[in-house]
Amino acid sequence: MTSVRRATPQDAEEVLRLRQVMIDSMARSDPSTAWHAESLPVLRGRLSEPDGTFVAFVVDHPERPGAPAALVAGSLEYRIGGARDPRGTDGHVFSVATDPDTRRRGYARACMEALLEWFRERGARRVRLTASSQAAPLYASLGFTPRPDPLLELTL
Repeated sequence: MTSVRRATPQDAEEVLRLRQVMIDSMARSDPSTAWHAESLPVLRGRLSEPDGTFVAFVVDHPERPGAPAALVAGSLEYRIGGARDPRGTDGHVFSVATDPDTRRRGYARACMEALLEWFRERGARRVRLTASSQAAPLYASLGFTPRPDPLLELTL
């Protein structure tokens, strides 16, 4: 069984490193890590909130104890309720990454299962994510289904 743990503020630099692994694997990504310095204190603060709306789960690297090999991060979002979900609690998954030398060992799946349980415990009835074609089979096996809803984005 893979041992999953909740990331702590001490993991923040490694969480950023794994997020960069994910970013670097995407088409049209920016390989710059200059943003890490500004992001690090914010991330440490978020990881230190035991009852916050953000969480990250990691699996430690088998050859580097204390250094995560896999990461899954997510947050809870409030949306005004509706007939299907009167409480309006949604989960959002992002920053799913595994070190290239530890892939295909079930680490991302184990982290995802921990995150999904965290969402359930907090009343989320829907979980959303954006998947790469390589990761889509993992998410399908966990019960995620494609949605026809178009995504629009505005950068402020």
